[in-house]
Amino acid sequence: MKYTKITETPSHYNDLDQMDTKTILQSMNDEDKKIAFAVEKVIPQVSKLVDALSERFEKGGRLFYIGAGTSGRLGVLDASEIPPTFGLPHERVVGIIAGGDTAIRKAVENAEDDTQQAWLDLKAHNINTNDVLVGIAASGTTPYVIGGLKMARAENILTACITNNPGSPVTEAVDIAIAVNVGPEFLTGSTRMKSGTSQKLVLNMISTALMIKIGKVKGNKMVNMQLTNDKLVDRGTRYIVEGLGVDYEEAEKLLKTHGSVKNALEAGPK
Repeated sequence: MKYTKITETPSHYNDLDQMDTKTILQSMNDEDKKIAFAVEKVIPQVSKLVDALSERFEKGGRLFYIGAGTSGRLGVLDASEIPPTFGLPHERVVGIIAGGDTAIRKAVENAEDDTQQAWLDLKAHNINTNDVLVGIAASGTTPYVIGGLKMARAENILTACITNNPGSPVTEAVDIAIAVNVGPEFLTGSTRMKSGTSQKLVLNMISTALMIKIGKVKGNKMVNMQLTNDKLVDRGTRYIVEGLGVDYEEAEKLLKTHGSVKNALEAGPK
C-alpha cells in the first residue's frame, strides 16, 4: 500500500545554513507550536489504549514499549520514570530498545533492521496475553518494531503504535494506531525534533493517565512516589501537611513512619 512518508518530506524552510541564530530558533519554535494541536487529534485513540491498559493492569498485566533510536530511547525514558514517580516495580512498565541498553547512549548499527529480535527481547520478559505492547516508530517502517508487533498480535497480545506517518506499515500491524501528523521537520527528516516531541507528549499521556486510573494518584498528588532524596521527602511532607492539616514536623514523622504519602494520609494523625 502506497502512502506519503510525511517525516521525510522537505522542510518548509530553505537555506538554514544562511539563517542568523534568532531566525533559526524562531523558526524552530514556530514549528514546535504545531505539535500539541497534532497530538490533540489523536486523543480518542490514546483514550482507547489507556482504558484497555488499565483493565489489564488491574489484573496484573504490564506495559511494554519497543522502539529504535530516538523512539526507543523515549520508551525507555517513560518506563524508567514510573517506579520513582508512582512506586510501581520496574517490571510493570518496560522499555526495550533495538540493540539493547548500549543503544540508549550509542547507536547500534543495523539493530533496527532485525525483524525477529524484538520478539526475542519480549519473550525474555515472558510477555503474555495480560500485557500490552506499544511500538514506537516515527517513520512507521522500522522492521524491529513491526516484527515485534506482528508476533505479539499473533499471540493475542493487545498491540498499539505511536507513529508520525498515518497509513504507514506499523499502523497496519496493531490493534490501536496512534498516528500524530506533525508535518515535515524543520531539519528535513530529523525525527528527533517534532516527531520525537510528539511521541514524548503521547507517552506522558499514556503513562500518567494509566497511573491515575489505577489509583496511584490522589487529587492531583503523586502519593506513591519513592522517597529517594531530600527533595522528594520535602514534597511528600508538604502533601501530608496539606492533606491532614498537621504541622510540617508531624507530617514528616508520619511520612517516615508509614513510608509513603498514601499510607500516611490513610493512617492520619495520631
